Amino acid sequence: MPLETWLLYVVTVFFVSATPGPNMLLALNHGIRYGVRHTLPTLLGLLSALGLIMAGSAAGLGALLAASETAFAVVKYSGAAYLIYLGIKTWRAPPQPLSSDDAVPHGAAWQRFSTGFLVAMSNPKAFVFFAALFPQFMDSRLPQGPQLAILAATFYVIETSWQFAYAGGGARLRVWLDSPKRLKWMNRAAGGAFGLAGVALTAVSRH
Repeated sequence: MPLETWLLYVVTVFFVSATPGPNMLLALNHGIRYGVRHTLPTLLGLLSALGLIMAGSAAGLGALLAASETAFAVVKYSGAAYLIYLGIKTWRAPPQPLSSDDAVPHGAAWQRFSTGFLVAMSNPKAFVFFAALFPQFMDSRLPQGPQLAILAATFYVIETSWQFAYAGGGARLRVWLDSPKRLKWMNRAAGGAFGLAGVALTAVSRH
């Protein structure tokens, strides 16, 4: 893969990953609630799902979802339902004092992991996105495996960096937000954002 092609890919992914979406919103929300250290299970869930999505796209699942209206719809509406459920749950959550970085947060680490995993897996467009993105930066005359590995690893590193940045930004807001009134509005803002993301997902098409 030519260096200039890879650098163009890096710039593209940098701005794509920076765009706020359900993944980054969850990293920010859990960073506020739990601090960076206790948000690590959430980020691990998000990144585990990302790895599966990229592997599935490389294996042809992205092409399948792009070709099958039924398969795409099943994944889409399942993901939308989960985001809306998460939005309602977050909206209705009572304001609770924010834990310190050293305090053990409410709920097991696996619950934060599963929330991250399900949020990241909720958008079928991600499979189609990778199936469409990777070929744009690959040379058909060169071996495909090493190129896919480079593109996937690059995306993974950039996405991980942005998730930590959002979680860290959330952690810095904790002191200002640590009051019942502000926490209540934070829950409503985050819940509304998740709900809107779920509703928006129902309008997503394969193309």
